[in-house]
Amino acid sequence: MTRPQAHSNIPKSSARRSITRRLKADARRPSPSVADTLIRQGIEAGRFHGKEDAVLEAMSLWEERERRRLEIVAAVEQAEASLARGEGRRITTHEGVTQLTEDIRRRGMARLSAEQNLRR
Repeated sequence: MTRPQAHSNIPKSSARRSITRRLKADARRPSPSVADTLIRQGIEAGRFHGKEDAVLEAMSLWEERERRRLEIVAAVEQAEASLARGEGRRITTHEGVTQLTEDIRRRGMARLSAEQNLRR
């Protein structure tokens, strides 16, 4: 007797990641009753004058988070393009991370020393 393969209907790769993202987002989304309670508590505490203020604050926070997310996406795309052009370095091992850390430390110490010498 063979057992059916678990989750055989789940799509692969990006479609699966998209579904996972939506499920995680749904889990973080407060239910309407929770949202109403938070808004009511915010009004009672004097943080908001009404529901509109709470919604405007939520939209402002969402906008800022989206702006940061887009900045990160743009930076990742730039890094990927740089690597595709053969620029930069790929670090795939612990030794590579250690070497990069030491290189950054050396450059930082050299810069600090140069700045301190200029002040004297």
